Parts: sequence; structure tokens; C-alpha cells
Amino acid sequence: MKIIKYFFEFISVITLFVIFKIIGLRNASNLGAMLGMSLGPFFRSKNLIKKNIKIGLGNIDSLKENEIINGMWSNIGRTFAEYVYLKDFKFNRTGINHIKIIGGEYLETIKESEEPVIFFSGHFANFELMAMELDKFGVKTAAIYRPLNNFFLNPIMEYLRMKYICPNQIPKGRLGMREIIGKVKDGYSIALMVDQRVSEGPRTPFFNKPAHTTTIPAQLALKYNCKLVPISLERKEGANFEMTIHEPYKIEKTNSDEEDTKNITLKINRIIEKMILNNPKQWIW
Repeated sequence: MKIIKYFFEFISVITLFVIFKIIGLRNASNLGAMLGMSLGPFFRSKNLIKKNIKIGLGNIDSLKENEIINGMWSNIGRTFAEYVYLKDFKFNRTGINHIKIIGGEYLETIKESEEPVIFFSGHFANFELMAMELDKFGVKTAAIYRPLNNFFLNPIMEYLRMKYICPNQIPKGRLGMREIIGKVKDGYSIALMVDQRVSEGPRTPFFNKPAHTTTIPAQLALKYNCKLVPISLERKEGANFEMTIHEPYKIEKTNSDEEDTKNITLKINRIIEKMILNNPKQWIW
């Protein structure tokens, strides 16, 4: 039964990708926004989204709440439509630079030092563009990703990610951890989204609620003395973006790796919380 479901998902996605490619980036992004707002609510419970918004933002009026929900689905739809234009983003084929970088001086320093760092962010705007821009800038980067459950679609997504986002893609999980360590030892920086639920790992407060949170950034920072670099990404209008590289920071070590891991991870969660509060319409609630 699941095979049939995955197959029909595959056919639907490929059909939409063809349509998106025919109508051009701007129209595709706009169509994706419309599809996201109209179809998105069928895939995720509105009550769950409202519950999460209340946890993060407290009690807000229904108008503001609906604006955030519609903005979220619009952004998800646009991001989906933009997958067929990753090549254009990568090589600026339209003649327009769709992504403005703020804090490029930090990237320049990281690139020149050749010392690996840990870039982290959340699922904001078109989150796939973070690793792409790091690779375009010339920073040796490996990106951690979560494979899709749909085994018909996953090879296509992996192809797009490796060819146009970042050639060094590492699947999350225990096996991926060995590859991550190997890349860091070879001087590669690691880029990852830290706001995705993990099945293992300690529960760390996130908007004052305990949540299973990845400890990969903390583990790497402690073992290899890597700096941590927050990155925020914002969709400005249509398919135009602003990516901010925040100042790299060193971790503070004590005599307890367990406590250090907990404190480093908590600080990362606090940073992501601020990013969400600054841009609630473009985060996946």
C-alpha cells in the first residue's frame, strides 16, 4: 500500500516540476505559494500547528495566527517549486543574483583560515540555499540532510542536492556521523539544520518545552574545538533572499563534557528561537 502511495506522490511531484519549469521561476514560485496555502493544510493538522504557535509565541489574536500559518504554507510551496531552479540559483543563470549575503567578511575569514566550523540554522525560507551559498563562496563544506521516506523521490532529491547545492552530502544518522567526523578531520566545515526532531538525544528546552535535539554541533565543537556559526535566511520577495552570517563564536568548556554538551545545545536552541521570533511566517511550525 505504501509503495502505491509513494508512486503516486512521485508522479504528482514530477508533473508539478515539469509545470514549474515551463512557466519560469517567478511564476513557479507564485504558483507554489498558492498550492502551498490551498493544499498544505491537508497534509498537517491545523490544530497541531496552532498548538506549536501558541508554545512559541504565546496567545496571539486569530488574525495574526492565520497570517503566520498562511505565510508558512506559502513559503513551503515556494520552496517546493524552486527545487527545479536550483541550477539557476547556483550559477545565476537568470542574470539576477537572487541571494544577498550579509556578514560575508566572516565567511572570508573562515575560508582563509582553513579551519573547520559548524554552520547551523533552521528550516527558514528556502533552507536548501544555505549550503549552496557556502559552497559557492568557496568554503569547504559538507551538509547533513535527512533522506526522504519516499524511495522513488529520494534519488532525485539526492541528485539535486549533490549537483547544485553541495557535492558533499551526508545523511543523518549513526552511519553519517562517521562520515561527518572524517570530513571535519579533512578540514571541511559542517552545515546542518538543528530544528528537526530527532529520535535520540537528550531533551533540551525549546521555547521552554523539552524537545529531542541534535547534539552534533556540541559534540564536534567539544572534540575538535570548532567555532559555531549561526546563519539566518529570509525570503524578501518572491524568489529573492537575504542570508545573514552571524559572528562565529567559541564554546566555553568546563570539566564536564555532559554539562558542556547540554549548555552548548541549549544556547543553539535559544539562537534558533530568536530567529523564529524575528521571522515566524517563514518557519515550519
